[in-house]
Amino acid sequence: MAIATKATDTTAISVEWAISELFNNPRVLKKAQEEVDIVTRKERLVCEEDGPNLPYIHAIIKETMRLHPPIPMIMRKGMEDCVVDGNMILKGSMVCVNIWAMARDPKIWENPLEFRPERFLENKDIDMKGHQFELLPFGSGRRGCPGMPLALRQLPTVIGALVQCFEWKMLDSECKILDQGKKIDMDERPGLTAPRANDLICIPVARLNPLTFLQL
Repeated sequence: MAIATKATDTTAISVEWAISELFNNPRVLKKAQEEVDIVTRKERLVCEEDGPNLPYIHAIIKETMRLHPPIPMIMRKGMEDCVVDGNMILKGSMVCVNIWAMARDPKIWENPLEFRPERFLENKDIDMKGHQFELLPFGSGRRGCPGMPLALRQLPTVIGALVQCFEWKMLDSECKILDQGKKIDMDERPGLTAPRANDLICIPVARLNPLTFLQL
């Protein structure tokens, strides 16, 4: 139960960040909608089985996880003396891995603050399973997040359905609709997880006829 709850919580944070980034980057949103429409032919709701056919949706998820890892730091304890990048790490030392900072390091990522999912289509070898240290949203190894398989199954379907079914109008703190072209803030609330500092207030506007999905 605890694993399912935590996986659901961090998945919700990631979905919220993804929608935030898509609103601020309409080019990416349009491209995602086009991909889902091609796969579903606008005849049905996107489903879990469509995942392998949605590479751009997966790239959006990776880019969201890169910029907004649900758990920004992970702690590890040294099991033996070792040297890392010329620094002696003594046995028993607590080591903090700053995933958030790594994702914004220009030595690792080109234009790190830019939301550009295409970077993961250009380099398809980078996954989120802890095999590459530049992208560790779920940690790595035996101590990696046990909810990772659940999140990786949920996210493509959830985000795919949200971009397929709706356009989005964002509201400011006074519940006024933001003018077209104006971006929402992307401030984070520091803590063990990294949700948005301010609530994401939005109005979903149907972009497809919902009756299409109700036909049996």
